[in-house]
Amino acid sequence: MSLNNFYFKDSNFFSLWTFLLCSALSVWTPVQGEVLVIGSDLPIVAAPGDDVILPCHLAPTFDVQGLTVEWSKPDLKPDPSDRLSRVEYVHLYRDRKEVPDMKMASYFRRTELFMDAMKHGNISLKILNVSEEDNGRYRCFIPKLRSRVKAAVVELVVDSNFAKTSTTETPLQTPDPQDTTPTNAGRSSVTVVLLIAFISAVAVAGLIVYFCCHHQNRTKHPDDETQKQPLTV
Repeated sequence: MSLNNFYFKDSNFFSLWTFLLCSALSVWTPVQGEVLVIGSDLPIVAAPGDDVILPCHLAPTFDVQGLTVEWSKPDLKPDPSDRLSRVEYVHLYRDRKEVPDMKMASYFRRTELFMDAMKHGNISLKILNVSEEDNGRYRCFIPKLRSRVKAAVVELVVDSNFAKTSTTETPLQTPDPQDTTPTNAGRSSVTVVLLIAFISAVAVAGLIVYFCCHHQNRTKHPDDETQKQPLTV
């Protein structure tokens, strides 16, 4: 292999790795000051008949009173045999008010947002008188939020064996709806750091493997010019 070819291939290799690493970091690293939608890492557990609060908020604090807020069950899909069917919402907030015409019948008059707390970025959903039919994942989504993290998922588990809470306003394992402190913002930061460390480790490992293979190839295949030198008698 000629010296020019060696440098050309090496420069292409380093350019590729630099591009992949920068792309990965740009995807996984949040922009400083970017507003994020944050839910709950732990499932919300309640007994049948409880009133529950599915926590979801924006961090840092951001006024969402003028934006659309959608709460839905992402695991529910439209009926493929019915072209006019659509996935209805658990709760839909639009134009500074609830839109009941587009919500699921089973949640009619059973859901509400904390209107006064929305100016602080609190979009937690309160569900009244839950039953086992309410089990599942819930997605809070702000479609027009200028962020790469516009949604979060909260899981609700309604268990008949779970002791009914003493108060229906604040179930166990459910944070205060007026608390706008980003409770899991620290865990999100740790996750980002771990992802960056993992990507960096993969990049370093790739460089090591490349140089090892390149060294072995140079050892096994010396330059052609050296092989073609005439023998002296």
